[in-house]
Amino acid sequence: MLNSPLSPSSTELVINVLDMVLSEGKPLDRAYSHHFSGLQLAPSEQARITVVAGDILRKLNLYCYLSDVKSEEMSRMGTRLINVWHMFHELELPKMQYALQVDEREYFDRLEKAKAQPALWDGCPEWLDTMGQAQLGDAWAKERAALSTQPKRYLRVNLLKCTREDLGKKLRNEQVQTKEVEGVDTALEVTSDSALFRTESFKKGWFEQQDAGSQLVAAAVDAKPGMRVIDACAGAGGKTLSIAAQMQGKGRLLAMDVEQWKLDSLKQRARRANAHNVETRIIASSKTIKRLKLSADRVLLDVPCSGLGVLKRNPDAKWRDTPERLPVLVELQKHILQSYSRMVKVGGMLIYATCSIMPEENRDQIDAFLAENEHFKLIEDENISVADSGFDGFYLAKLERISE
Repeated sequence: MLNSPLSPSSTELVINVLDMVLSEGKPLDRAYSHHFSGLQLAPSEQARITVVAGDILRKLNLYCYLSDVKSEEMSRMGTRLINVWHMFHELELPKMQYALQVDEREYFDRLEKAKAQPALWDGCPEWLDTMGQAQLGDAWAKERAALSTQPKRYLRVNLLKCTREDLGKKLRNEQVQTKEVEGVDTALEVTSDSALFRTESFKKGWFEQQDAGSQLVAAAVDAKPGMRVIDACAGAGGKTLSIAAQMQGKGRLLAMDVEQWKLDSLKQRARRANAHNVETRIIASSKTIKRLKLSADRVLLDVPCSGLGVLKRNPDAKWRDTPERLPVLVELQKHILQSYSRMVKVGGMLIYATCSIMPEENRDQIDAFLAENEHFKLIEDENISVADSGFDGFYLAKLERISE
């Protein structure tokens, strides 16, 4: 967190970013891109802005309560909320010419009341708290608290180009401090406030920024050189590139998605990473899947989900229409699992994954699938807990096809 107040210009940027997310419904990363575009911000100042905006969104209802500001009033009342954020973190107030002031007695009265409301204190909306308690029971409180914390920065070393030790040394020479992550052989945690994407290490394709939990999901694919592997919901390809490194560039790795722009981005990343065995293919219709029936040694289904395991990193999702979208997502997951599993050959492995911590999207889906598909058996599954790991939250299940 910060040790000094925001400058007036940075305060204005934070308010503008928040207003775009909350009033216009833009994703947080796009709001950053829009407002940072064309500005000559120092990396440290850009980092300060993202830290404050991210923290406010992780606990938006708390800061709104403490400042008596509604989320839709950000453009008009945002300076008062920013002042409250500084007071909450015991920082000197920023020097803003037209800032709305805060009554200290009222603030401290609200602060004491907020401490007696655990969900509010953790920045958790009512719908999410209700869902978490219903699905996770006693385990929910620690997950809820963990989801309100600032995410750490993790890198995945590109083993097609270097070792983890080599990458750590190279980054130290570029003034980026890291440490190895226990239990994740490909991961480094960044411990300094550094501009990663300006480093030569990044430009040369030595690493990708990827959460350690996500790296564990990719590792579960356990792809071997010479295999035929399909990443069927590849997106922009973070896990695809990790699988390519497992395969040492040998064999066939097919990355598929329903959106071409994501596959185009993956192609660029694959070139930088020397992942030459990656082939991309748009899923144009169900025929695309049918043509690949019983063809793959491994199929990864990193299905669309609520994202409720990655709220530290994507806190704006707390304030979107997730409750309304969830039933639609659950049905989509069922469809993908049933349809795309046809691509796994006998003796091959299906890896189902989400970035959610809710059983409805995870083990419940697997149990329902197995009840209807006796030609698969569950090998193992794993819940990557936000609270226990410090990583983002994920679920993965490994299923083997035992017959046609």
